[in-house]
Amino acid sequence: MSIRKPLGAEPRAGNEFATLGGGCFWCLEAVYEELEGVVDVESGYSGGHDRKPTYEQVCRGATGHAEVVRIEFDPARIGYRDLLEVFFSIHDPTQLNRQGNDVGTQYRSVVFVHSDEQRRIAEEVIAELRQHVSRKLVTEVLPAPEYFRAETYHQEYFRQNPGQGYCMFVVAPKVGKFRKTFAAKRRKSAED
Repeated sequence: MSIRKPLGAEPRAGNEFATLGGGCFWCLEAVYEELEGVVDVESGYSGGHDRKPTYEQVCRGATGHAEVVRIEFDPARIGYRDLLEVFFSIHDPTQLNRQGNDVGTQYRSVVFVHSDEQRRIAEEVIAELRQHVSRKLVTEVLPAPEYFRAETYHQEYFRQNPGQGYCMFVVAPKVGKFRKTFAAKRRKSAED
């Protein structure tokens, strides 16, 4: 199976970008690939100071970048709010600079917004979420900085490496939880 082409610098006509960081990008990418209305998903790095970050540098925390996914989506088929609802259901926005055993600023919870409207929606969703969690939310909402595509071997990682240990024990359970949660929501919506 071949890896998709890199995303362009701008989304295709009528589409938008969303850039989200919430732990390992392999987990986020695997979930968003399954969403109706998502045109493409790509793993990468954002929010740091190095002009040519590598995975090894980012993992050491040497560049200040977060592991992120850049999502190209069709807003006529899926809303930005829907993308954020998935985001907050598949990572823990109360863990500062970590997700589970993945520790470091590269795993921080961050929403990089591409417009004032995305900022408004992100702040709304976070305000609503605060009413349902007892711990402090640490998710940052920041303007989208320069984005760097991760190395080719990171693209579609879960799909390409389902038997790899991290994929079996970390990514697969998140994908399973997503499928169960959102399949139930789709059934409920269909019944309404």
